[in-house]
Amino acid sequence: MAMLRKFRTVIAIVFFLSLTLLFLDFTGTIHCYLGWMAKVQLLPALLALNVAVVALLLLLTFLFGRVYCSVICPLGVMQDIFAWTSKHFKKNRYTYSPAKNKLRIAALIVFVALTLIPGASAIAHLIAPYSAYGRIAANLFAPVYLWCNNLLAYFAERAESYTFYSVDVWLKSGISIAVAAATLIGISFLAWRNGRTWCNNICPVGTALGFIAKYSLIKIHLDNEKCIKCGLCAKNCKSSCIDVKNGKIDYSRCVACYDCLDTCKKGALTYKLKPSCKKKEIENTDASRRKFIATGAILTAGITLKAQEKKMDGGLSAIQDKKIPTRSTALKPAGSLSIKHFSNHCTACQLCVSVCPNGVLRPSEKLDSLMQPEMSYERGYCRPECVRCSEVCPTGAIRRITTNEKSAVHIGYAVWIKENCLVTNDSISCGKCANVCPTGAIIMTPQNGDESTKIPCVNTERCIGCGACENMCPARPLSAIYVEGRETHIVD
Repeated sequence: MAMLRKFRTVIAIVFFLSLTLLFLDFTGTIHCYLGWMAKVQLLPALLALNVAVVALLLLLTFLFGRVYCSVICPLGVMQDIFAWTSKHFKKNRYTYSPAKNKLRIAALIVFVALTLIPGASAIAHLIAPYSAYGRIAANLFAPVYLWCNNLLAYFAERAESYTFYSVDVWLKSGISIAVAAATLIGISFLAWRNGRTWCNNICPVGTALGFIAKYSLIKIHLDNEKCIKCGLCAKNCKSSCIDVKNGKIDYSRCVACYDCLDTCKKGALTYKLKPSCKKKEIENTDASRRKFIATGAILTAGITLKAQEKKMDGGLSAIQDKKIPTRSTALKPAGSLSIKHFSNHCTACQLCVSVCPNGVLRPSEKLDSLMQPEMSYERGYCRPECVRCSEVCPTGAIRRITTNEKSAVHIGYAVWIKENCLVTNDSISCGKCANVCPTGAIIMTPQNGDESTKIPCVNTERCIGCGACENMCPARPLSAIYVEGRETHIVD
């Protein structure tokens, strides 16, 4: 049994480190090999309508219990890490506690309800496990990782080695950092004190999988004839689900960590195929399964259904921070189809934000799209040859597209603001926006018949909304030309 627990621990660590690296990697190479690990997370797979992955995870739970929570889910593994550190301060610290089913069901219902309400799904995903961990990794772990990389690059350069190279460390959103920090502190404190408190009381995925885990085929069994009621198993159960007094185990909360198996010295705990049930038990099981299917259907239907600025002068004006323009319609990446589609499928895990090489994506601070990615062009523009965000999105919020397909997607259109333009204010020649436009959507026309000072004229039918013009415009603090988003993307 010790070997079983060690095997589970090794696989869990591999998943945890690999998923964390997906949010830390700034080279783009790791996603080629490990990107599938984000796509096998339950909620992203549901939102992406990935039937094969969802069926596999449900089957895995039906066979072995909640191994998803103890092996695949990064937030679950993170809780185990904090719970493990507390062992050095106090051993045998857990006690059995009755299931708080009302709280669990209430949290699940609230999650489903918020998912169904337009504009509220971003709030719902605050408690989604994969998304919560993604925000922690992207906003808290990634900057530290990049700073360490830059430190190594500093020393390597002085040793005339270029194994490492310095990268820009960008803290994208104060609100996102605050939420990530609060989530980390809250969940880690609960895990340090009481183990899987968050998993078994708040997490909607844990509650949903718990319905299936109650009837899993292979599970931990407590032999009351061998049990001497010492309580060691309960004192080491981080899910607080072993009721030694009554000789029962709450399988809806058991995360199949196997810690209890090694503590029993009398062989009263075994991990095996469940024995055959009596007729009455089968009838009760069937009724409970029908209840689970109804709840699961509701859950599945529900789910289906300000940034740090970079200084640059453009070569024509003094270095000054650029301000984000006020857009009537938010900009969403090519492949997201529409704002509605993106909002309904995005879990705000911020994996796309982490991999964006151009500094275009950042977490939203608006309530209706809180921490879901949005685009802005103060640090760079959305290059037509880059499709990284569509390659890593695990939920289908940004559907995978090719570079050729991206060039045909119109996510927005440029708008010229006469009052901000250097040509009209300073009577100088510029034309920067027209020079950098990759589609030729901007042409310079004479201002009041004066050929020496031309102003931009935008062909909105040709503009794809890449933001090159907005990014390269030398006007400060607001660009003289900016991109307005489209509710529904147009494809040529």
